[in-house]
Amino acid sequence: MSKYSQLDSVRLLATLPHPCGYLPDQEATTVFVDPQTPIDQRLYSRLSELGFRRSGAYLYRPQCANCRACIPARVPVGLFVPNRSQRRCWKQNRDLDIFHVENIDTDEHYELYARYIERRHQDGEMYPPSRDQFRNFLTPAWGATRYIEFRARGRLVATAVSDVLTAGISAIYTFFDPDETRRSLGSYCILYQIEWARRLGLPSLYLGYWIEECQKMAYKRQFQPTELLRDNRWSLRSP
Repeated sequence: MSKYSQLDSVRLLATLPHPCGYLPDQEATTVFVDPQTPIDQRLYSRLSELGFRRSGAYLYRPQCANCRACIPARVPVGLFVPNRSQRRCWKQNRDLDIFHVENIDTDEHYELYARYIERRHQDGEMYPPSRDQFRNFLTPAWGATRYIEFRARGRLVATAVSDVLTAGISAIYTFFDPDETRRSLGSYCILYQIEWARRLGLPSLYLGYWIEECQKMAYKRQFQPTELLRDNRWSLRSP
């Protein structure tokens, strides 16, 4: 079956309009791939190219009636050159030990996740954190998911959840020690995944959605150049 005929068979389900979690006074509508749809890495990769993201076992994309603020963004790793701040961030974290692991359903990982949510995202949909939410949100999917640990002298300071696609890596989520502000661990984990994609010979790191008016998304502007998906076409956006 070709990737195009696969897409023809994908059934989408839409939510009712609901308050937007990013922009005040906006209503959002989300379309989901029918959970009964058989997903493999190729189909998942193709849907990512069309702007879909994964949350737990679900693939979704905003499809709002009156707003187009959520724009899929990815970094073309072959064109990326770290800026001065990012080079400093990379050097500041040279002491970290990095491990690719198969499972993060442990007390150690959950405790770090819970501290991160409680300190950094009290106004978000994932607050308050719970073990079931942690498991459901960061579950592995379709053989694509990889977990990356970042440790300082054995202590877990950050975890990145990534999906390896046929044409890139999708940065699903990162959580880290909120007390380690000097390290800029969120930026470092993105830098690591860019370098990892380069080593794997993959052209892109998918960063999810970028919303110009949303301050929480501002960090994505720092990774330049960026490709944005508008009108079903990826194009470069420079600073």
